[in-house]
Amino acid sequence: MNVWFAGGGTGGHLYPGLAIARALVRERPDVTPFFIGAARGIERDVLPATEFPHVLLDLHPLYRSRPWQNWKTLRGARSAWAHLARLAREQRPALVVGTGGYASALALAYATVHRIPIVLQEQNSFPGLTMRLFARAAREVYLGFPEAGGAMGAHGPATVVDTGNPIEAPPSPRPDRAAVRAEWGFPPGGGRVLLAFGGSQGAYALNEALAAWIDGGRLPDDVYVIWATGRGSYDRYRHLERQHVRVRPYLAPMTQAYAAADFALARAGAMGTAELCAWGIPAILVPLPTAAADHQTVNADALARAGAAIHLPQRELTPERLDREVRRLLEDTAVSERLAAGAVARGRPDAAAVIAARVSALLDATGAHRQGAGR
Repeated sequence: MNVWFAGGGTGGHLYPGLAIARALVRERPDVTPFFIGAARGIERDVLPATEFPHVLLDLHPLYRSRPWQNWKTLRGARSAWAHLARLAREQRPALVVGTGGYASALALAYATVHRIPIVLQEQNSFPGLTMRLFARAAREVYLGFPEAGGAMGAHGPATVVDTGNPIEAPPSPRPDRAAVRAEWGFPPGGGRVLLAFGGSQGAYALNEALAAWIDGGRLPDDVYVIWATGRGSYDRYRHLERQHVRVRPYLAPMTQAYAAADFALARAGAMGTAELCAWGIPAILVPLPTAAADHQTVNADALARAGAAIHLPQRELTPERLDREVRRLLEDTAVSERLAAGAVARGRPDAAAVIAARVSALLDATGAHRQGAGR
């Protein structure tokens, strides 16, 4: 039985699909996930290294600021539609899981026209354009943030479920904290570990503030830092490695970093915040102000209101402000404990398994697993 997964362009839209697909295979070994992505997206590098069959199509976003380039979008959509038609005849997909981004829109449109059931997984607290467009046609919508429910529910009759974002859950039992700290070269006990990261490409504003904070001698004696700069920025900051600071270009997997961390400095992307909450790590969130529809600010606001994080706007991020926030967490244990509890309350480490179980039930309910729905 074939289930299509449509989403990509960025890791935030691709990795949730991978997590759901793996959980679905565990739930239903008779399912074969098939990924549909964009040849220009991150999936061109990620999908070939996975266990899943896939196709990369000439898909493009809407060029809002450069509308004269939308001929590429139209040309790519026409060729991709024909390709999807051939695939559907060969595979007869039972269902399409859409995880958002421009890379998912055409497959969701094809499924809607040809009456192939669709479900959606929305990562952010404010739904993206693709999710809003197809909510009316979806059987179910799975929310990473419950705050997105109002916007999604307003667009159609789909069952809207607060599942959380599908991530790689923390292992059980969790790694021993003392042993993990020792692996990083830190004392096994005492002090606090700050995990700083801004995604695979890093975050210039976070990196600069952190560098000035460390280089300016403000790093408290009892704070240790695990700092992922982003691959393209590593050479700029690698000289700041020292006894209390570990500088890395990228952390993958992040299990050993999360296991060692007492608190974090990070962007407010949906998947990164989902992982921090699943691990119960208090975070200082600095949203990317240029993110689409400013969704990272909405994410940070939602988590701050829930008592799961501190929202620090990028315009206010200075070495001095960073120092104040860190010292507040160090000195006021009640604040740290309250944020940790808030993070745990928002965490959904089993989201992928919950979504997979619902997709499996939907396949049974629609009878799609017996018939297929391709045209």
